[in-house]
Amino acid sequence: MSTRAIATFQITNWEETSVDEPAEGPKRSRAAVTKSFTGDLIGTSTADVLMCQAEGGAGYIAQERVEGRLGDRAGSFVLQHGGVGGGDWQEAFGHVIPGSGTGELKGLRGEARYKHDESGATLTLDYELE
Repeated sequence: MSTRAIATFQITNWEETSVDEPAEGPKRSRAAVTKSFTGDLIGTSTADVLMCQAEGGAGYIAQERVEGRLGDRAGSFVLQHGGVGGGDWQEAFGHVIPGSGTGELKGLRGEARYKHDESGATLTLDYELE
């Protein structure tokens, strides 16, 4: 049985650089991103994000190390998440990388969903600990 954690977050730093700007077609970029979390997850993260903004759509893929306290356990873990979308549709995914948990979060596994809307930015993590 999994536990659900919901945390709000703030992006505290965003450093974006161009990876590829072809004469024709969409540009690709990379960002180093840091966040702070509050709620069921209290801590910080650093992420490497690859993005592509095309005419009519966009996509990203990221790996993010999260350090802090999840519920009553402290440690770190790595999320891999991404998404694509265009117009009125979007597809997203996110998972804890198996074996990435440290400290009291060793054995953590689960699914992550990021959401940005008018009420703010949230991470929902449905997880299990071995």
